[in-house]
Amino acid sequence: MSLTKSDKASIANIWSKIAPQAEALGTETLERLFLTFPQTKTYFPHFDLSPGSDQLKAHGSKVMGAIGDAVKNIDNVGSALSKLSELHAYNLRVDPVNFKLLCHNVLVTLAGHLGKDFTPEIHASLDKFLALLSTVLTSKYR
Repeated sequence: MSLTKSDKASIANIWSKIAPQAEALGTETLERLFLTFPQTKTYFPHFDLSPGSDQLKAHGSKVMGAIGDAVKNIDNVGSALSKLSELHAYNLRVDPVNFKLLCHNVLVTLAGHLGKDFTPEIHASLDKFLALLSTVLTSKYR
């Protein structure tokens, strides 16, 4: 599934509305992920996973920052996220299914915050984009 020019334009446009709230949205995404899929907590034994903790805020900000980097490099997401993919595959050894779970929770969080801006077209474009991110992040596992 590839992104169309329209998808890319929609993602860039909506990201301009997401970016100013990136830390809060990233934090909420992680809180939602850990609540809905508690098995994902196993990769964070050293974190304070209580809602709104400084560690969740910092990691949520990193997650959204990486997504923002992918948006900025939308024509070469593989290159933009290559080091992150290597880190998670070779060093952290994160179960690849967790990227799909994370991307799903990003989408749900954004849907809850974007209101009327979360149109069916934006939903479809973001879903395709996040699926691409998940594929790129799991590419080093093969």
